[in-house]
Amino acid sequence: MLLFESLYNDSLNLLEGLLHIEALSGKEKKKADVLFEQLRVWGLNPQRLENNVWLDFHPPHATKTIWMHSHMDTVPATSSWESKPFEGNWYDGKLIALGSNDAGASVVSMLAAFRLLVASEFPERLIWVAGAEEENSRPNGISSLLNILPPADLALIGEPTGMKAAVAERGLMVVDGVVYGKAGHAARNEGDNSIYKAMADIDFYRRVRFDKVSDTLGEVGLNLTIIHAGNKHNSIPDACYYTLDIRLNEHYTHDEVLHYLQANTLGELSCRSKRMKASATPKEHEIWAVLNKLGMEVYGSPTLSDWALIPYPSIKIGPGDSARSHTAEEYILATEIEEAITGYVKLISNYGKQN
Repeated sequence: MLLFESLYNDSLNLLEGLLHIEALSGKEKKKADVLFEQLRVWGLNPQRLENNVWLDFHPPHATKTIWMHSHMDTVPATSSWESKPFEGNWYDGKLIALGSNDAGASVVSMLAAFRLLVASEFPERLIWVAGAEEENSRPNGISSLLNILPPADLALIGEPTGMKAAVAERGLMVVDGVVYGKAGHAARNEGDNSIYKAMADIDFYRRVRFDKVSDTLGEVGLNLTIIHAGNKHNSIPDACYYTLDIRLNEHYTHDEVLHYLQANTLGELSCRSKRMKASATPKEHEIWAVLNKLGMEVYGSPTLSDWALIPYPSIKIGPGDSARSHTAEEYILATEIEEAITGYVKLISNYGKQN
C-alpha cells in the first residue's frame, strides 16, 4: 500500500512536470530528455532511440512479452484555449493542460503499473514505452522500434478510453480522385463537363455499402469530404478533383477497397497511404478470457492510434475520455490515474497467469 501511494504521487508529479514542456509531434526532445533523466534518478535503466524512451524488465524464465506503450507528443493547442495549455497544475484533483488526457495520463499510469509489477517479481517480460510522433504517425515514432524491441505477445496501447478495452480500431485511407473531361467555352456549350461526369461517382459514393460488417466496428465508413473543379465562370472544367475519407473495419484491406471503388467509378483513384490499417484483437487470444473474467467492457474504437502500426495482438486502454482529446481545456482527473494504475496491474497480472 505504501509503495502504491508513493508511485501514485510520483505519477501526479511527473505528469505535471512533463506537461509544462511543449512537445508537438517530431519536437519531443526536451520532454524525452526530462523523462529519461527522471527515470535514471529513480534508479531505473531507461533506453532511448530518437525521442522514444523505454524500460525493459526481463526475468530469466519469462515466457511472454507484454508491451505497455503510450505517447508523449501532442497536437498543437487550438485558439480557443482560455487557460495556458502548458502551465497547468493540479487543482482540486484536476489537471488542465494540453496532452494531459491524450495521452500523458496513460504514460505515467503505465509507468507506475510497470514499477509495481517489477516490485512484485512479475514473472513475464515487460516493456514500457513512452513513444514519439504518434499524433502524425511519422517514422521516428513506434515504427522505428519495431526492429529493436522484442515481439509482443500482447501490447497495451495507452489512450483515453475510460479504462474500457478497445478490442478493435478503425483504419484510415484517404483517397484522391480525378475525373477528366474536356475544356470548352460555356457560352457555346463546348467541351465535356468534368463536374457532370463526376456526379456519377458522387452518387455511387453516397450509396455504396460494403458487405462485411464487423461485430465491433460496424460497416466501412466512406465520406466525400473535398471537391474542386474549374476556376472561371465561363469555362467548362476539364478536371474535377475530389477526396474521400474512408474508415476501414478489420475485414477489408486498403487495396481491396481501392480496387472495388476503381471498378465502379470513372475517376482515377489513388490512396495517399496504406499504413493506417484496421486492427482487431484475435478472438482466440488469451486476453479475451482475462477481459471476460474481469468483467471489462469492450468496444470498437473509431479513432486511430499507434495500434495501426503495431503488428502484434493488442488492446487500447487508458485513463481519460477520448472526447476531451484535441480540445481546449483538455484535462485529466487524479482519480482516473489512480484507477488506471490499479486497472493495468490487475489486467497484466491476470494475463500473466494464462497458459
